[in-house]
Amino acid sequence: MFMGSYDHSLDAKGRVIIPSKFREALGEKCVVTNSLDQCLCVYDMPSWERFVQKLSGLPYNTRKQRELVRFFMSNATEVDLDKQGRILIPLNNRKHAHIEKNVIMMGVGARIEIWDPETYESEGISDDMNEIAEELLGNGFEI
Repeated sequence: MFMGSYDHSLDAKGRVIIPSKFREALGEKCVVTNSLDQCLCVYDMPSWERFVQKLSGLPYNTRKQRELVRFFMSNATEVDLDKQGRILIPLNNRKHAHIEKNVIMMGVGARIEIWDPETYESEGISDDMNEIAEELLGNGFEI
């Protein structure tokens, strides 16, 4: 499980250092793809395979299913962690997430999200977490 938040910068080649706590769980290879939000998702290989199985299990005869699969799969890239613990974020993914230099990398359970800091500030989190928790989990949700 990935958790925590880290600030990092891309180098001139578009590589970013993966925090050491995340590297242990990722292994040597991982997958980077676009998110439905204006960020990127990084999956370890077992989590990616489970995600793809869920996508594949949707009814293929609907246009929306095909578009959703196309969105995730066509923007996915398998990447290797180098000896310094960096991954290369492909240009098409950086454009989707408006990433130019600085990033916020956060663990959100089975995946890591990579955000441009300004995009995260404006779109990444709601002002009213209480309302969201009540809507999704009911009034009995406690932390």
